[in-house]
Amino acid sequence: MELSILHAIQLLHGPLLDQVMIAVFNDLVGSLGQLWIAVGLILLVIPKTRKCGAAVLLSYILSFLIGNEWLKDLIARPRPCAVDDTVLLIVKKPGSFSCPSVHTYLAFSSAMAIYHYHKKLGIGVFMFAALVGFSRMYFFVHYPTDVLFGAILGIATAFVTCTLLDKAYAYASGFFKK
Repeated sequence: MELSILHAIQLLHGPLLDQVMIAVFNDLVGSLGQLWIAVGLILLVIPKTRKCGAAVLLSYILSFLIGNEWLKDLIARPRPCAVDDTVLLIVKKPGSFSCPSVHTYLAFSSAMAIYHYHKKLGIGVFMFAALVGFSRMYFFVHYPTDVLFGAILGIATAFVTCTLLDKAYAYASGFFKK
């Protein structure tokens, strides 16, 4: 069933859309989601968004470690491009396992961290995160459930990170008032 969905998505390919998808979701986002590190650093240096930047960066670190360094090898699900090699890839074939989609995990954890502190901006970032997830299926490197699992994990990881960060900030501000 999931391969059928991926094959249907492959019908959307065309020269212009392929170029846009590669430029935005492969090159801009980066092979390790470097876009989110840059976003976190930018938010971190602006006093008004410093806590949000810290949340994005902490969520990134946790998401990367949980998703890429632990879950991928634990689940060990082959990628769709390894199962069905008849689809021509427009991006480099990844060497790691498929589940969860760490690109999606990082995008949704960043979106949730931003949403936690800045609702309107966060909604836009959530929409971009959804497109990141879609791109992983468009590129034929993840199954829909890999993307869904990455999105759920990203939201949960950032929620916990933001909750703990808020408590740490509250504790620190009370500590320094004494």
